[in-house]
Amino acid sequence: MKVGIVGASGYSGEVLVKLLLGHPKVKLAVVTSRSQVGKPLSAVIPAVRGADQGLKFTDSDPAALAAGDVDLFFLALPHGAAAIYAKALVAAGKRVIDLSADFRISDLPTYQKYYGEHHAPELISSARFVLPELTAPAWRNEAKLVAAPGCYPTSMLVPLVPLLKAGVITREHIVVNAYSGVSGAGKKVEEAYLYVERAESVKAYGLVKHRHLAEVEEQLALLTGAPTVIQFNPHLAPMRRGIATTITVPAAKGATLDSLYAAWQQQYAGRPFVQLLPSGETPDTAHTIGTNRIDMSATHDPRTGNFVITAAEDNLVKGASGQAVQIMNLWCGFDETAGLV
Repeated sequence: MKVGIVGASGYSGEVLVKLLLGHPKVKLAVVTSRSQVGKPLSAVIPAVRGADQGLKFTDSDPAALAAGDVDLFFLALPHGAAAIYAKALVAAGKRVIDLSADFRISDLPTYQKYYGEHHAPELISSARFVLPELTAPAWRNEAKLVAAPGCYPTSMLVPLVPLLKAGVITREHIVVNAYSGVSGAGKKVEEAYLYVERAESVKAYGLVKHRHLAEVEEQLALLTGAPTVIQFNPHLAPMRRGIATTITVPAAKGATLDSLYAAWQQQYAGRPFVQLLPSGETPDTAHTIGTNRIDMSATHDPRTGNFVITAAEDNLVKGASGQAVQIMNLWCGFDETAGLV
């Protein structure tokens, strides 16, 4: 099956390139980048020298891509731009997996509140948000356009959804502190992301109204059957990639650490990319970098009555490109782990 990447020169695009070049079931046929047109793939991404199949970057014209013979496209683009390409590609019958936020939120006013104008609102109702371990499998037959989850939301939804469904935790007073590597901001030249500014420095940002809140709270309501409000405190950490998330939430009456782990095990038994660590062993981003895993564990604080849940993932793999490949595998009937570790 031929696949293409629109926006292949960014951080997520680069990871997609590496994953798809090594995938046993697909052929990477098209890589686009308006800033790199005509350049060999290996000149822009030297890590794929010798494995680049002679690919060169082409222009990102939506009509030309729609007219080609590529079966499935990954959109590794900023929000706003992705919707324009999705419109043309879906109309041409292509399968589309969007890594941006354009189709993660099903409510148009909510999208506009956090992101501004939407460039393809007519596609929102047909798009499917897919977090493979949580989304019911009917999407595999229904979808034409799939929204891959964001990096922060993945680190929150995977731990929280089974616990809310099982009634192990309360819906009130959920506090999330999460730390992201600077690659989560994408490739851009801004003072805040310069090495000398970020080295040996951690800072909170996006407090009270981070854009990912809309995605997380909508999915919590859809997946657990009731509205849930969270306090989300994101931080920028002095590392290139990775997300470490700590969730503090009151235990429901009668809930124990055993019942919490039982809810996780029921949801994730047999799922290759969720690893449950024993209580007291907290996940480490160093152990998830380069993998499509999310590692998580929990402990109980008898003094406060809270569960403290920790999770770690690679923001560019399970938080973006790896998860997109996982979605492709399930959508196309491949082994879920094909091309992934």
